[in-house]
Amino acid sequence: MAGRLTRYALCVLAAVFLCVSCTRDAGQEKKAPSPGAAPSGGLIKQETERSSSLAKGEIDFRNVIVEVARKNIPAVVHIEVTQSQEIANPFSPFENDPFFRRFFNFPEGPRKFKRELKGIGTGMIISEDGYILTNNHVVAGASQLQVILSNGRQFGAKIVGADPKTDLAVIRINADEKLPTVVFGDSDNVQVGEWVVAIGHPRGLDQTVTQGIISAKHRKGITDPDTYQDFIQTDAAINPGNSGGPLLNLDGQVIGVNAVIASQSGGSEGLGFAIPSNMAVHIARSLIATGKVQRGWLGVSIQDIPFEKMKELKLDSPKGVYVADVLSGGPAHKAGVRPEDVILSVDGKEVADSAELRNLIASTPVGKVVRLGILRSGKRITLDVKVGNLEDSVKFMAVGLREKLGIDVRPVSDKERDRYGLDKDQGVAISWVDPKGPLGKAGFEVGDLILGVEGRPVEGVEDFVSLAGAIKKGQHVSVYALDHRTGRTGTIEVEVR
Repeated sequence: MAGRLTRYALCVLAAVFLCVSCTRDAGQEKKAPSPGAAPSGGLIKQETERSSSLAKGEIDFRNVIVEVARKNIPAVVHIEVTQSQEIANPFSPFENDPFFRRFFNFPEGPRKFKRELKGIGTGMIISEDGYILTNNHVVAGASQLQVILSNGRQFGAKIVGADPKTDLAVIRINADEKLPTVVFGDSDNVQVGEWVVAIGHPRGLDQTVTQGIISAKHRKGITDPDTYQDFIQTDAAINPGNSGGPLLNLDGQVIGVNAVIASQSGGSEGLGFAIPSNMAVHIARSLIATGKVQRGWLGVSIQDIPFEKMKELKLDSPKGVYVADVLSGGPAHKAGVRPEDVILSVDGKEVADSAELRNLIASTPVGKVVRLGILRSGKRITLDVKVGNLEDSVKFMAVGLREKLGIDVRPVSDKERDRYGLDKDQGVAISWVDPKGPLGKAGFEVGDLILGVEGRPVEGVEDFVSLAGAIKKGQHVSVYALDHRTGRTGTIEVEVR
């Protein structure tokens, strides 16, 4: 986890802290439901309208935060995390050194040690039967989870499902009573400047309530630019331990899941970020129903519109999404989308940039037909596209790997991971090489590992296929790789054919 945080921290000017990670080192195939469907095992309450009192402006500001806290504190929980880790024995490289063994009388020992790390975080009860929403980074890699309710009762918990791409997870406890729950609001209706309240357990201080405003919406690229980010920014104080806690409007509705802070000190500096409630509800329902998240997919390579191309594309503003390539046989290709099209809207809703389009399609039910508003050669047209399943994209794009790079890849095995000291899901292994292909000519062999592309870490086959899919023909690409014969790593530049 610490390695992943290090890789992504450069994405912002200040150091970005996942709220729980700061405390850990210190002591530490079912059918997916539609977004509106209630999950089995409990109902996630969601209000689509604000209360009449707020709409009319009839709020007693002397007591409104008191009421928000009173209503929601019982549904906010403290999560204690135990994580087991294996670390290499620092003396193992010297065990076979006769000089070292003779003069230091060093006994032969284990090659790895186990250690336990402790972490803390926050969660919110989303159903009366014990489902709890929190951040993935709070519970990732946990060997044991302990949930403490606001009344002091403690329960062991199990992970129901987790989604690293949105940094959300659902865990569950088995209580012998109906539990208090939060109610979700519509994050699309949140206004910049609106007052909000955060509840959590910063640095282990239970039931801490802070207030602030919505500072901005649609913040992207805060951690990993390639994940499904659309953060709400707030200046309400959020500190390590707040992760997974609710960000609430003055009606007491959850409009965000606190997840990240940007800070040089490690504490709150007024730059907190929350995952919008609409995204959180969609992910939570999918995780409860199937244990995973099914995402929509168009089969296009997209990018933001450069300001200098506005005139060429006959646009009045840089809003919209430029289609750089269309995957043969994919949903968009079947519907008639072409390279150099500009996607302006989805079902009448304007899209500002590529991240917004990606998030919108990802949350669209697989199989739904959406209407794309497109600008093509200065003319506006509409095309109906049947949204595909993102899981199928790997199959389509893997074919493109042979054409572009001349290789096939597979997941890194446990044996390889132990041998080279790699983290889980780090890198891919080459399973086939075309000797006349770009990587074959560069000297790559079957068994070599690819750990990075163009400075970006590779985290599994799906991630590699996605990175490789964005590479253009004729582009020079730097590949960070590990030689399976020697274990040495290095960067090699290859030209994509």
